[in-house]
Amino acid sequence: MQSFTFKSYKVIVLLSIGLFVFGLLPITSFAAESRVGFVDIQKAVISTKEWKREFDAFKKNFAKERKKIKARENRIKKMLADLNQQNSVLKPELKKKKEDKFRKEKVAFERYVQDQNEEFSKSEKEITQKILLKMMKIIKKIGKDKKYTMILEQKVVLYHDQGNDLTTLATKTYDRKNK
Repeated sequence: MQSFTFKSYKVIVLLSIGLFVFGLLPITSFAAESRVGFVDIQKAVISTKEWKREFDAFKKNFAKERKKIKARENRIKKMLADLNQQNSVLKPELKKKKEDKFRKEKVAFERYVQDQNEEFSKSEKEITQKILLKMMKIIKKIGKDKKYTMILEQKVVLYHDQGNDLTTLATKTYDRKNK
């Protein structure tokens, strides 16, 4: 069995230190040359004038629909109240007919509400997605023009210098390009 001499140990230590020091040089030179920006993409999208305009229209449509739903709900509640009031005086076949009509109306109403909720959810996603796709192009252009190595989503970073936050710049650039 061969044993290490002090001289061979010294060579290994020097090699290790050399690799460590020279291995870090490319990393530090990359860090010195790179620029990293950060964007809160959700904030950038919802801060745009286009998103606010689209969302205001969306809210108006939603409010109108809510009024229609409330009116239908009140009609169904009135049907139930009338049915309960007349319960003891109605003939069995007429009572069954009114109960069936009430059930059908209630099921149709529940389906309608569910369909409207899905439709509004889909519409909201489409509005946001449309603006998000345009925002991504704006962010890429900012990155190229300002020579950023990369731009990251702010939510995936634990810490960053606020001077590298490009959210407001992205929103203003978006608004200028999409009047």
